[in-house]
Amino acid sequence: MSAESSHSLRHDVDSVVGTVLRTPTRLRRLMALGPRGLAYMARFLVLIVPRASRALAHVRTRARTIPDPGLREQALASIAQKAYHVQGGCILATFLSGRAAQRYVEIVTPLETIYDYLDNLCDRLAGVPYQAYPTLHEALLDALDDRRMPGDYYRDGPRADDGGYLRRLVESVRIGLRELPNYELVRDRLLEIGGYYAELQTFKHAAAGEREAFCDAWYERQSARFPGLYWWEFAAACGSSMPVFALVYLASQPELQTATVDQTMAAYFPNLSAVHILLDYFIDQAEDREHRELNFVACYANSTQAVDRLSRLVGMTAQRIRALPDAERHRFVLQAMCLFYLTHPKVFEQGLDAQGAAILAALG
Repeated sequence: MSAESSHSLRHDVDSVVGTVLRTPTRLRRLMALGPRGLAYMARFLVLIVPRASRALAHVRTRARTIPDPGLREQALASIAQKAYHVQGGCILATFLSGRAAQRYVEIVTPLETIYDYLDNLCDRLAGVPYQAYPTLHEALLDALDDRRMPGDYYRDGPRADDGGYLRRLVESVRIGLRELPNYELVRDRLLEIGGYYAELQTFKHAAAGEREAFCDAWYERQSARFPGLYWWEFAAACGSSMPVFALVYLASQPELQTATVDQTMAAYFPNLSAVHILLDYFIDQAEDREHRELNFVACYANSTQAVDRLSRLVGMTAQRIRALPDAERHRFVLQAMCLFYLTHPKVFEQGLDAQGAAILAALG
C-alpha cells in the first residue's frame, strides 16, 4: 500500500473511531449496550472498519484515474464525504469470520460506492437530464443480479468518459455475489429492493411538488403489501441500502432457509430501513431547510407526530428482530444505528436532544 493510501486508511479509521466516541452522551449510551454489545462494537472497530477502509482505498485509487474531471470530482467526493456509509454498511461482517468476512467487505464496498456515486451524479453534477436517472441506476440492478446484461449507463447522460469506473464497480459486486454460498436464494429479493431504490431516486429528483405527488402515488400502488405507512415513510424505507446488506449477510451463511430470508426482510424492509433513512433526515432538518431540500421528517404535521411515528417504527423493528434466528446480532445493528444518529452532534446543535432521547427509549 502506498504512503498516500496508508494515510487515507488511517484517516478513515480515525474518523470512524472518533465519531463513535465523540460525545459523553454517546459514551454513556455505548456502555448501556452491555458486555456483549461492547464486544461487538470493539470487534467492528478493530477488525471490520480497517478492512472496509482498505477496500475503499483501492476504489479511491481507481476513481483518481477517471478521465472526465466532472465525473472524477463526484466519484472522489462520494468517497471522501461518505466513507462512513461503506464502513457502517459493513457492520454485519462483525458476525462473520475469515474469508466470509473479507468477502462481505469486498461486496459491500463497491456496492455502497455505487449508491453514493450515483447519488452524487444525480444531486451535484450539473446538466444531468432527468431521464438519465433511471438509466444510471441500471448499474445498481446489474450489480445485484448477475443474470442481467450490463449496458451503457451514461447513454442518456452525462455524456462523459469514466474510464470504465462504474462498470468495474458493478463487476466487482457481481464477482463477489457469485461466490456466496446462497446467492441464488436471495437474488430476486436483492433485485426487488434495489429496484425500489432506483425508483425512489427517479421520483425524488423531480421538481418540487411533482416529487411529492409521484412518491404519494407510488406508495398507493404498494400500500397493500406494506400497509400502515405514510408515503414518505415508505419512500424513506426505499432509500436505505441496509436490507440489501442484510441479504448479502444471509447469503454468506453456509445454510439458509427461505423462511429465514422472509423473516429477516420483514424486519429490515420497510421497518429498519425506514428508521435508517428517517433518522438521517432527522439530524439534517436544519441543513435541508437552509437548502430548501426535501426532508421526509419535515413531512410530518409537527415534531410531536414525528417523534411518535419514529418511536413506533423503532419499537416495531425491535419487536420483529426479536423473532429472528440471529436476533442479538440484528438488534446490535439497530442499536448501533440509533446510537449513531440520535447522539450525533447535529442533534444537540438543533436542540433535538429530548426528541432523540424519546426515540432511543423505544429500543426498550
